[in-house]
Amino acid sequence: MNSTAALLDQVVADLGPVLRMDAPMGRSDAEKMDILRAAGEVQRLLDALVVETVASVDGRPEGPGEPSFAGRFGCRNTNELLQRVLRVDAAGAGRVVKAAKVVYRETELTTGAPLPARWPELRGALLDGVVGVSGLLAATGPIEQAGRRVGCEDRVRADAQLAAFARGCAIADADATTAESIGESGPPATPDDLRLFSQVIATYLDPDGAEPADDRAMRARFLSFGREKDGGIPVHGNLLPDAAGQFQRLLDAYNNPKVDGPAAPHASGVMFRPSDEDSTDDLRDSEDTPERDLCPAPYDSRTPGQKRHDALAAILTIAARHDDVPTLGGAAPTLVVSVTAEDFASGRGWAHVDGIDTPVPVSVAAHTACAGNVQRVLFDENGRIRSISTTDRIFNVHQRRAIALRDRECLIPGCHVRATWCEYHHVRDHAYGGPTHTDNGVALCWWHHRSLDTSGWEIRMNNGLPEIRGPAWWDPDRHWRYPQHLRSLQQAGAP
Repeated sequence: MNSTAALLDQVVADLGPVLRMDAPMGRSDAEKMDILRAAGEVQRLLDALVVETVASVDGRPEGPGEPSFAGRFGCRNTNELLQRVLRVDAAGAGRVVKAAKVVYRETELTTGAPLPARWPELRGALLDGVVGVSGLLAATGPIEQAGRRVGCEDRVRADAQLAAFARGCAIADADATTAESIGESGPPATPDDLRLFSQVIATYLDPDGAEPADDRAMRARFLSFGREKDGGIPVHGNLLPDAAGQFQRLLDAYNNPKVDGPAAPHASGVMFRPSDEDSTDDLRDSEDTPERDLCPAPYDSRTPGQKRHDALAAILTIAARHDDVPTLGGAAPTLVVSVTAEDFASGRGWAHVDGIDTPVPVSVAAHTACAGNVQRVLFDENGRIRSISTTDRIFNVHQRRAIALRDRECLIPGCHVRATWCEYHHVRDHAYGGPTHTDNGVALCWWHHRSLDTSGWEIRMNNGLPEIRGPAWWDPDRHWRYPQHLRSLQQAGAP
């Protein structure tokens, strides 16, 4: 029996041994390119077969009490059925359904004969394996968005031009509606090429659009959170230009481009000086010893995208404690982080952020209570509340202003994030008896606060003044040093 399904089963049976026994790994580059070319043709033809099959399915029940096509196979709708049988995600199944609507052919009422598709030339390109689902949707999408503002004749003309472009041909006559005036001109178009060409055509056919651009932008604005993926929460959105511009300015202010990392401690124009607790030999070394060859190591290996994330996290922390932010439950919006007392004490395990299903490392819970808009709740193994972080372990507004005035910016050398943008860190942790006092608090930006335990930078207080000891790649001698601006103040007040 030469059925379509039987032929496809034979293709599967033939490809299986090829992939298992005759892998492309040992082939030449030319042979690998031939494999990719042939596989692309097969893939596009399979796309066409899937789309045509879905287009032939009536999604509605045949009669009262009868199941739909998808219902006969235990699925709620065509999208779910495609997810299961094609093993694609919901978005992939949705693209197939959308493509099927493009090539769908209604039947003539009297004879039952199929009528031409809405996009007949592009449907032909699909059946010939010239375009796949991506190319078909890229070509038709911009014009379909115009809806009834593009007439039938204009759509048919655009269909012919787009199909010719997909095949690598040129339309000799701009008014042509058939393939008769098509001549060879170049390679077949990619989906991106088709999308751009379709957008140009749509601009000519619908120059004014559905509504002014600012109205469309206003209606299209949104912000949403996706499902957890690899421990992160995807964010999707469409910002208005003024909101995007303001956000970009905040990011620029936080991620100041002048930041190149810390200057070498032995270089001229030294940023830090050894504290009084260092030996005189250490002082002599820092003043008289020529600059050393330091171990090459990146100071800040974050990508631009990671820096933007960290800036947003800092902005949200600042905004949540601002007086103009609406209250929630009678208080400023508070992020609640829960963790078992045992995990918190051991430093291992997982914590949970209220409103987010994804667990976070317990180290996050250790850092969160340093910000005024985060509350930490400790549970025992039975779920009973053991303790709640309260405002007495959080630096109040007056203390934060004083620390910001003293530190001026993030305490880590080379980081110029202003102290007013920073979080305030207990040098001696509150859980181990560290007081919530200006003599025990320093300003750290969101990133350096989160990475302090693993970055190699150390902080201590000496008579109410902060000192920094850098990692060995920055300072092989690992001296404790005062910030440069504090040294300047001390020198100015010296007799």
